[in-house]
Amino acid sequence: MKTSSAKHSSSGEQLLFLTDAQLRQGIELMFFAYRAFTRDADELLQERGFGRAHHRALHFIGGCPDLTVAALLEILDVTKQSLNRVLRELIDRGLVEQRVGEKDRRQRLLRLTEEGAAFERSLAEAQRRRVRRAFLEAGSDSVAGFRRVMEGLLDPENREDLADFIAREP
Repeated sequence: MKTSSAKHSSSGEQLLFLTDAQLRQGIELMFFAYRAFTRDADELLQERGFGRAHHRALHFIGGCPDLTVAALLEILDVTKQSLNRVLRELIDRGLVEQRVGEKDRRQRLLRLTEEGAAFERSLAEAQRRRVRRAFLEAGSDSVAGFRRVMEGLLDPENREDLADFIAREP
């Protein structure tokens, strides 16, 4: 369809029609927003010789102490080899500790050390400031809409993963 308009279906819900140009602009906006969102953390990571994979691992381990390696593999959707390299670096640098599960000795449980937690907080704070500012500028009504759009971008199984992870957080 060439024009943007909103119509109502027979059930009364609003249907939204966007042009290809408007969708492209939305995608471009996401690219630029992601670049800005990651910039502050990237600088902190680079100072320590880390990359975004390290950041993602620190973020999820920090959000769920005693996260299993298997659960982290599932959340990050990376290869075991890739995750092992990242975890080895984080463990060797004293940011993450790994221990054997009490109930299942085959499990490897991950948690941040004090230094790891402090570093993860500094990474998160840089991003929280940016997100907080964006929501303040957009207004409180935008928070729920933003969440719906972001969840709508996920595949259905990832929505379940998100819900499961949120339920695990302390």
